[in-house]
Amino acid sequence: MKIIEREYLNKLIDVIGTPDIKVITGVRRSGKSKLLEAFKEYVLNNIEDANIISINFNLLEYEDLKDYIKLNEYIENKYISGKKNFLCIDEIQLCEGFELAINSLHAEEKYDIYITGSNAFLLSSDLATLFTGRTFEIKIYPFSFKEYLKYYEYDDIDEAFDKYVLEGGMSGAYLYKNNEDKYNYISEVYNTLIVRDIIRRYNIKNKDLLNNLNDFLMENISNITTTRNIEKEFIKNGNIITNKTIGKYIEYLCNAFLYYKIKRYDIQGKKYLSTQDKYYLVDQGFKYAKIGTKNINYGRVYENIVAIELLRRGYELYVGELYKTEIDFVAIKQDEKIYIQVSDDISNESTFKREVNSLLKIRDAYPKILIARTKHDIYQYEGIKIIDIAKWLAQ
Repeated sequence: MKIIEREYLNKLIDVIGTPDIKVITGVRRSGKSKLLEAFKEYVLNNIEDANIISINFNLLEYEDLKDYIKLNEYIENKYISGKKNFLCIDEIQLCEGFELAINSLHAEEKYDIYITGSNAFLLSSDLATLFTGRTFEIKIYPFSFKEYLKYYEYDDIDEAFDKYVLEGGMSGAYLYKNNEDKYNYISEVYNTLIVRDIIRRYNIKNKDLLNNLNDFLMENISNITTTRNIEKEFIKNGNIITNKTIGKYIEYLCNAFLYYKIKRYDIQGKKYLSTQDKYYLVDQGFKYAKIGTKNINYGRVYENIVAIELLRRGYELYVGELYKTEIDFVAIKQDEKIYIQVSDDISNESTFKREVNSLLKIRDAYPKILIARTKHDIYQYEGIKIIDIAKWLAQ
């Protein structure tokens, strides 16, 4: 498989030598192991006196280390005094009691520690509990459109975008020549890795119900969602389930980084709203693989792509609400705030007016952007920046 350098490598390089436990998280098959390999190569080529202690629990040669005491002994025996000792462990959760070994090794202050693990067993919310030392989390996403362009070396950005919308960012699928085989690969990632992890972690008995809920969320990407509304829909279709169970299952899917929950923000009152969230899929390829490509709603797909890209770029993300009008995204990063609307085709005047009017109602001075499939250069309309989605993604 072709390998490209991803921006995450620089994030790891920037924290070399810090006392944190570096934890690489992200949806299955998004490139965590490849990133760790690239990091080890960087260390070997650029840091003098580096001693890399590398363990990949996917490989049989490390089968005997799946006990935290044996793991600790092996690492201590590989330590070389006077050198810079890097500890890199892939799929750490396969070692029973791994957190005991990592905490002990970290307390010795002899190792620069980097680990990856299955999402359902190494959650962002669990890191502070698992590890007594400070953790630094590097969140990995599937390939962005910018990375897709780099991978395929496209010259025509519009052709590339149309293909990216259908293929998505799960780079393992790029090895296959036709979309059917690509979707089969992605479906297998979902079935054997993501769902298996969730079922094992939470001891779920009704796998079909979990899959039905996932299908519902995929069909309703970018729609305001409540567990009670989902409960009503399921009961109507003959499924017996409570909104409490639905809430738990959605949490499990989010814990596996398959979905990201985006809360609402009252722009006028400048407060966060606690009900009616939106859920965005980590990559549109999962939707096509699971429920097909018929009747694609490109507006919703584009909105999903923009949501994940904003998260990838480090924004804190909310759905805006102003005078009962919805603003697709309020993106916040430190002192920066951007209001964003996303649309498919704004060549129709009524559609264009509807989208920009929502932004024009906002009275503060923060930037306002309308992202759509314009295929034109950036232009302004009453202070609103209108930008083509392909060009925005490629920035």
